[in-house]
Amino acid sequence: MTYSQTLEWMFSRLPMYQRKGAAAYNAKLEPTRAFAAYLGNPHLKFKSIHVAGTNGKGSSSHMLASILQEAGHKVGLYTSPHLKDFRERIRINGIPVSKHYVIGFVQRHREYLNAHSLSFFEMTVGMAFEYFRREKVDVAVVEVGLGGRLDSTNIITPDVSLITNIGMDHMEFLGSTLPEIAREKAGIIKPGVPVVISETQPETRGVFTEVAREKHAPIHFAEQMDLPDYQTSLSGNYQRKNIKGVLATLSKLGNFPVSAAQIRKGLMRVTENTGLLGRWQILGERPKIICDTAHNREGLEPVIGQLMDEPFKNLHMVLGFVREKPLEKLLPLFPKKASYYFARPEIPRGLDVDILKIAAEKHDLHGAIFGSIAEAFETAKQAAGEEDLIFVGGSTFTVAEVL
Repeated sequence: MTYSQTLEWMFSRLPMYQRKGAAAYNAKLEPTRAFAAYLGNPHLKFKSIHVAGTNGKGSSSHMLASILQEAGHKVGLYTSPHLKDFRERIRINGIPVSKHYVIGFVQRHREYLNAHSLSFFEMTVGMAFEYFRREKVDVAVVEVGLGGRLDSTNIITPDVSLITNIGMDHMEFLGSTLPEIAREKAGIIKPGVPVVISETQPETRGVFTEVAREKHAPIHFAEQMDLPDYQTSLSGNYQRKNIKGVLATLSKLGNFPVSAAQIRKGLMRVTENTGLLGRWQILGERPKIICDTAHNREGLEPVIGQLMDEPFKNLHMVLGFVREKPLEKLLPLFPKKASYYFARPEIPRGLDVDILKIAAEKHDLHGAIFGSIAEAFETAKQAAGEEDLIFVGGSTFTVAEVL
């Protein structure tokens, strides 16, 4: 098979949560453990950092990888979902896994994959861990896909665990309150392994403290630690809390010393070192075009706040959501004084654009509907003057289609 045929097989044969939603979510670790055993348990052959959280886990994972690269280490990075190409999910020192490896992995293990009905994510985790073992990484930064306790990545025993932030997202799987969701994220805490909490929240602090005590895991709240002040090249005021969590994690990571100069350089070269996309990413000037993958209340609030601090004459908002998002909680965050361009992301989970428009109008957000994200984006670009601002967001998939 060619690379495109291999991807087509993966996307069509393996249930994929990002595309299909709840029907593709497999909340148990046994299939991943069995697949890992079949592969020779590659996850036991490298050191790792495990990163969970509602918001900030992607940026934090990329920051950690960038700093460790600057310190001269061979660093694996596993993240999800991808925006432009599947290979973004699996990188070593910023370089995506080769097409040749992806094709070979699927061909070598297709019989097993067919026989055991693995999900897309379970297969991808196995692929990443085998790749990191084969390439002999010094350390892998592993981002949780969804939740923590039952996420496929949770077969690893990391050197440090990092939990960034807890927000109301994926409640159909993780619980309807912050403490319930925090307990699922706390599932990555391992016996005796230090855990860092980036953002101290009163509703969740007790949960993390309790689970850490049960597991005899040293717990560190980054906001209460005396940490130096660093800047990052990643735009977005919300990165400040992520930086604290990253610094605290590095301070608890044995055998991987990093200097202040390496931290400084790593934080200022995140995009160049790791290929991070979609976080307050500026796509153009005059008109200024900004996209951001934030898609829940805790993520959108600071992004919209920062958007309103930008100078502009007129604001154009290209929006698309997935079905399960609570629009009644998200839409009030968006500015009323803006032109809206509504469209449906091209995935089965994409929210019907008519439903979005009706819901938006209830919150005084007015605009037109379009047949695709691309059409909405092109229309916004044609309508915008040089001093205007265009924002693209609402979903990872909305941003992916523009990128």
